[in-house]
Amino acid sequence: MLVVVAMATLLLLLAAILSNRVSPLVALILIPSLAAVVLGQAGAIPDHVIKGIGQIAPIAGMFVFAILFFGIMTDVGLLAPLVGGILKLVGRRPSRITVGTAALALLIHLDGSGAVCFLVTIPALRPLYDELGMDRRVLACTASMAAGVNFLPWTGPTVRAAASLKLSVSEIFTPLVWVQLVGLAFVFAASWYLGHREERRLGLRAAEGGNGAEHPNALAAIAAPHGGDPANLRPHLFAANLLLTLAVIALMVSGVAEPVVVFMLGTALALALNYPAPAQQRARIEAHAPAAMLMVGVLLAAGAFTGIFNGTGMIKALAGASVALVPESFGPHIPVILASVAMPLSLVFDPDSFYFGVLPVIAEVAGHYGVAPVKVAQAALLGQMTTGFPVSPLTPATFLVAGLSGIELGAHQRFSIPWLFAASLVMTGAAVLFGVFAA
Repeated sequence: MLVVVAMATLLLLLAAILSNRVSPLVALILIPSLAAVVLGQAGAIPDHVIKGIGQIAPIAGMFVFAILFFGIMTDVGLLAPLVGGILKLVGRRPSRITVGTAALALLIHLDGSGAVCFLVTIPALRPLYDELGMDRRVLACTASMAAGVNFLPWTGPTVRAAASLKLSVSEIFTPLVWVQLVGLAFVFAASWYLGHREERRLGLRAAEGGNGAEHPNALAAIAAPHGGDPANLRPHLFAANLLLTLAVIALMVSGVAEPVVVFMLGTALALALNYPAPAQQRARIEAHAPAAMLMVGVLLAAGAFTGIFNGTGMIKALAGASVALVPESFGPHIPVILASVAMPLSLVFDPDSFYFGVLPVIAEVAGHYGVAPVKVAQAALLGQMTTGFPVSPLTPATFLVAGLSGIELGAHQRFSIPWLFAASLVMTGAAVLFGVFAA
């Protein structure tokens, strides 16, 4: 009975989220509650939910303050000079332009928003691609690779994986730092190759000269993101804001302090430094609150789901039944297997249904073979809605990339999927080589 209800709950959750019949927040709360009622455990629902939310709270707090911190850094114009320098360096040589595209996307994606990354990067560089006759699919692909490999402790997939498996983001992310660096090396190498291939196609082997200043729309888009008010810029505090940002990132990656504490302190210092007046501070918080609260609502709902799913015993029953389906020889290698298929899974599962519905079951099955849950989380992050999100039909970002680049969705997917999948496989190989996963 427990296995049947658990399977029905999971399938119903996936169907509800994937079909867009209800929002993830509604599905994550109502469906497991209904299952608990069917199992005769209605009275235990409040305790299960409170326990689940208690485990999610630090992650939700980290996400809120991470959004606020990087939003403030964008408002003050921290990225504008850095991005302007990239645009000036790329010149008019395709192999430099594609590398610059990847670097620009990498910088803009520091706030963890794929939509913002593409909204700034692609319109900024598309005129240069068009002027030289470069393939717009290359623009879409290089931006997608940089954003996809740039999974960070405060980005959606990492936060979801941590929330789903009751882990801290630092224990998931820190062992993957070198793996991600290998992935980024692949991104820049692939970007250079795509640019070099364009040079040969266009006969522009030695074409150089020009700079980003010839495209003022690029710098304007970055200097005033989201229609920002120039009055919010703080150019005289650039050095202080840069040091603060580097300190926050260093503390996050090192794991010296809990991420939520790091971002709380960082946000408070950023507000006090740049906007000392209380009214200014409230305005900046209100400007970024909608983006933060939307995801936090889903995270708290996920806490309710995992609390009920675990508390009622459904996940253990489902995992126990699944163990029999996994060949004994495959068990210890579940992380490598999952990492190898994680990117294509983005084409089938949206992030909420995968990380909150599928991943806990995989982790429970892997646990029967002595595989730690953190390994399963790390495997998922090497592709599922990281390298996979810019081409998945289940994410708005995919349509944004194609639309802003002026290419057909199918053309973008056919061109970019092999490169994004290759990046995922390269990082999987690096994870095995560095001992993150057992071979």
